[in-house]
Order: sequence, then structure tokens, then C-alpha cells
Amino acid sequence: MSKGRILVVEDDFDISNMLRIYFTGQGYEVQVAPRGQDALAMTRKQLPELIMLDIMLPDMNGYDVCKELRTTARTRHVPIIFLTQKDERSDKIIGLEMGADDYVTKPFDIEELKLRVQNTINTAKLIASKDAKSGLPTGALIEDHLRALMRSSQPWTYIDIKINHFEPFRDMYGFVAGDEVVRFVAPLLGEIVDQFGTSDDFIGHPGGDNFIIITHAADAKKMIQSLKDLFDERVKQHYSFIDRERGYILVPDDKGGEKQVELMSLSMGSVSTKTHQFSDIREITELAAEDRRRAKSGLESDNSAPLLTSW
Repeated sequence: MSKGRILVVEDDFDISNMLRIYFTGQGYEVQVAPRGQDALAMTRKQLPELIMLDIMLPDMNGYDVCKELRTTARTRHVPIIFLTQKDERSDKIIGLEMGADDYVTKPFDIEELKLRVQNTINTAKLIASKDAKSGLPTGALIEDHLRALMRSSQPWTYIDIKINHFEPFRDMYGFVAGDEVVRFVAPLLGEIVDQFGTSDDFIGHPGGDNFIIITHAADAKKMIQSLKDLFDERVKQHYSFIDRERGYILVPDDKGGEKQVELMSLSMGSVSTKTHQFSDIREITELAAEDRRRAKSGLESDNSAPLLTSW
């Protein structure tokens, strides 16, 4: 399995060929572009995970290539490492100001360059795996964490959290207000975990109005109730004075009139290794979501069901 796709933009054949051979041997898929325009055309066809970009190119300088990449939506977030013979501080500052992620001066140590490439790609993947609004880990990082937990013997509880009436609120107040609610939830979860959880607890954001906590706390129910109460208390700040006072918002109904929608609240469900054994991640998320839906419907949560399939 490839470690990632690297595009080397370098007109010196000896250097580009050496980089291609070395990084291919390290498990990367490597493409070479001898000119700046070639590089731009190649990124339009297939996005690399990282670009090694020489500043001195025959058709345009690397700064202009970098500027073009950074002002194009599709390539804006692709990491760039400048490769150059220039060693002036001002040149490095220009490159970094243009949006480069790193700067390596020729002749370079190939082992050092390898580490810089690894770190840059890993950092970019980590950033890409976090929600832009909440700053919390999303799907891939959540799944990785769950897989690691399933291999351990330490007990834990998975809590599925959903914001009730989020869509009517966003429709009424606008998407900016909706984004503010998402950003508001992330530190709220952190505050609750700090108070009732452990240093090993994990907070994630699968997307939209759905969040998760994976806690090693002995009393997850206390955490759930405290989170619900704190959310109910603080979410009111996102409403107008009138809506806060009456305890609901008015939204259009299907008949051309208006209907009342309650203020946002949290519905939560949980599943624990204290009462279940899991064979895969999907079982965990589905059982917790089912428990959340049951709790929202006013039915009693039942996490004392018979054990499921073994690990």
C-alpha cells in the first residue's frame, strides 16, 4: 500500500531521478514534472499528497507555481516543500509567506528530507481528518481510535450525541448561526470530559449535528446527564430574547402557517464494554445510535442486553 503520492517539480534530471528512485523505494508513488506548467496540469488531473517544488524552473519560478496552487480551491490544501539552492533568510520568508509548508536547501540530506516528507504528509492527513468548524476528529480518526480500543482490555463507554432541532434552528437563523452552534458544542464536550472523564477520553465529530465521546469514566451516566443540563443552560445564548423567553421558535409548516419547534437540546445514547462485546466498529455505532433514538422517544435505555458476538 502506497504511503502517499508525491509530485516532484524539478528540472534537474539527476536530482528528480534520485528523488523518484529513493522515495519510490520508501513506498511512495512518485511523479516528476520538469516545468511549472507541467506541475499545474498534473495536479488538475490527479491530486498528490505532497509537492516538492524547486524555485528555479525553466518556464516560471516556484513562487508563482506555489501562488497558483494556493489560490486554486482544489489544490489549496496540498502540502508544499520548497527545494532550492537559495539560502537567504528573505527567500525562505517569501516561500513561507506564499503558503509553503517547509523549505529545504540544496544540497540536502536525503534522510532528513524523508522525515520532513513523512511529518508534512502526516500533519496534513491529521488536519484533513478534523472537522473545520469544531476542530474535532472526524470519521477516520474516530475509527482508528475505536479499533485500538477494541484490542485493549480497558473498559470504556461510547456515547452518541445528537443536537435535537438543529436543522429548524439553522433554517430560521441561517448557516452562520448553525456553524456557531457546532463550534459552541466542541469546548462544551471538553469541559464535561475534563470534569467527569479521564485523560484517555476521546471526543469526536462524525459530522453535522452528531458528536461522540468515548470515555473510561466509571460513571458515564453522570457525564451524560451533566452534559445535557449544561447544554440546555448555555444553548439559549444562540437564540433571540423573544425565542428564549417563550421557549420555542416559530417555523413555516406545510400548510402555509407556522408551527412551534422546541429549543435545541441533546439526545444521547451509549453502549459499554461492561455489558457488550463487539466484533466490529459498526456494532458499536449502531447500538449507541439505537440507544439514543430510544432515549429520545422517552423509552428506557437498556444497555444490559445479552452480550453480542465475541471480539
